[in-house]
This record gives sequence, C-alpha cells and structure tokens, in this order.
Amino acid sequence: METHVYIDGFNLYYGLLRGTPHKWLDLERFCDQLLPKNDVRKIYYFTAKVDARPHDPDQPTRQLAYLHALETLPRVEVHLGTFMSSVVSQVVVDTDPATGRYLRASGKPVIKTDSAGAPVKVWTFKSEEKGSDVNLAAYLLRDAYQGNCACAVIVSNDSDLLTPIRMAKADCGMTIGLVPPRPKGSVELKRLADFKIEPRVHLLASSQLPAILQTPQGTVHKPANW
Repeated sequence: METHVYIDGFNLYYGLLRGTPHKWLDLERFCDQLLPKNDVRKIYYFTAKVDARPHDPDQPTRQLAYLHALETLPRVEVHLGTFMSSVVSQVVVDTDPATGRYLRASGKPVIKTDSAGAPVKVWTFKSEEKGSDVNLAAYLLRDAYQGNCACAVIVSNDSDLLTPIRMAKADCGMTIGLVPPRPKGSVELKRLADFKIEPRVHLLASSQLPAILQTPQGTVHKPANW
C-alpha cells in the first residue's frame, strides 16, 4: 500500500533514541526497514527548535545539524511547532526521607503540606513543546480526506491523536499502523491501530546517516557526542 509515515519527533527522541548512539537516524531507511511490504512515499517529521540549557548549551546546535541532515532525504518533510519555556508555581510532592522517592497513597502522589495544612509550592522552570500533535493530526486528516495514501503509520505514544485517527479510519477507510516509541505507550492507541510494529534496536543501528553530509547549507557533521 502507498504509505505515509507521521513521526512525533520528541516522542521518538525521548522514547527510543535518548541515551543511545542512534540519534543520527536516517528516517527513510528506518521507515523502509520497518515497513518492507509498504510503499513509503512520504515521511512527516514534527518537532520544534529547542532552547539552550545551562547544563547543555550545545543542544540547539546538535538539533540544527540533524534538521539540516534531514534536508538531504527527499521523502522527508520537517514541520516545526514551538518550544516554550516559562516559570510556574507548582505544588511539591512529599518524599520518603530514607529513599528520596515520592510517596503515594491510594495510587496518587502525596502532596507536601505546611504546618497549616496548605500545599507547599515552589517556583519551577518548565519547558514544553507546542504544536507537533496538532500538526501531525492536521496532516494526517488532510491526507485521509484527499485520498493521498491508503495507509498511515503513526510514530507516537500520544493519546491526543485518538480522535483524528478514528476519523481517518471511519470516514476515509484509511489503514492505520502504529510504531510506539515506548513499550508502555497508550493502550487506546494500540487498540485502535490496524497493526502495530515494535521498533527494534538493530533497525536503529542499521539506519544511521553518514557522519559527514553535504546539504544546501554546506557540510554537516554528526555531533561528536552522538
């Protein structure tokens, strides 16, 4: 079947690539190996540009190198959302003094309280990515209603995609495949998909881009610590 693949970049990174030597991933080769019986025509990659962190000031440079590397792959389209950072007030959970782990009661975290019984709050720095799930859903539904492909394969664990997937299946008869980056992903997504593929480590290892690439922006090198 003619197939489009829709990749949530942050889901893929934090669920499958972080902490591995496989971050320099060739998305075309990876998808072709995942779906050897499908005709993969297009691969959408949804992400957002990250900010530098005090403990990792080179993070944006590494990401930009990868985004430039993806420009050498003709079937890959990159679509950017936004990465937002803010300072927010959040309640603190209580911890076990012996282990340092947070406490739970009736399956829920125990909120730390002060002497008056009020929740203890602290100011925290919060970063979150905005737009990838909405962009993925929009491109999925556009392809479904325009009949651009018979099969859509979703690389994500995000249960927010349940409604657009149901619409693509019910309204357009689209076949839906799921590649969950985390083994313990959304149960509802797994039930809704027509088929599911577990991404194996050997496929990541055999789907790496060349260490040096020529791109429209010039020569791009694989980041040294990748």
